[in-house]
Amino acid sequence: MIGVVYWSGTGNTEAMAQAVAEGIKAAGQEVEVKSVSEISVDEAAAYDKIALGCADMGAEQLEEMEFEPFYVELEPKLSGKQTVIFGSWGWGGTWLDDWAPRIEGAGGIVVDKLPIMGTPDDDGLAQCKELGEKLANA
Repeated sequence: MIGVVYWSGTGNTEAMAQAVAEGIKAAGQEVEVKSVSEISVDEAAAYDKIALGCADMGAEQLEEMEFEPFYVELEPKLSGKQTVIFGSWGWGGTWLDDWAPRIEGAGGIVVDKLPIMGTPDDDGLAQCKELGEKLANA
């Protein structure tokens, strides 16, 4: 089972999460999609592979009230786990470049990452599906 866990403030990252899940399903894998408020760290850590989505916030960072505390607790449980990261951004767009080394530092395997500016269009949603397929086939 592959998990897609996300935080979304405006719905953009949520739309991306749903498209990532479609790609996972298209690759023949089972998937669950949960917002970060709907899942515990232990439940997230139990997935075989995981897609993590969070919008770019403030000074190129993860959302601080819900997602960052969740991720800090999850991070040590990512060792050996294949992961993709994604999210929507409105400025900057480098937060995934800062996030990926955190996962790798914990022993996780970053298969790929996908930032999309603003609301994902059809091309952006297609890229999200490809990201899901890539994780499913990793």
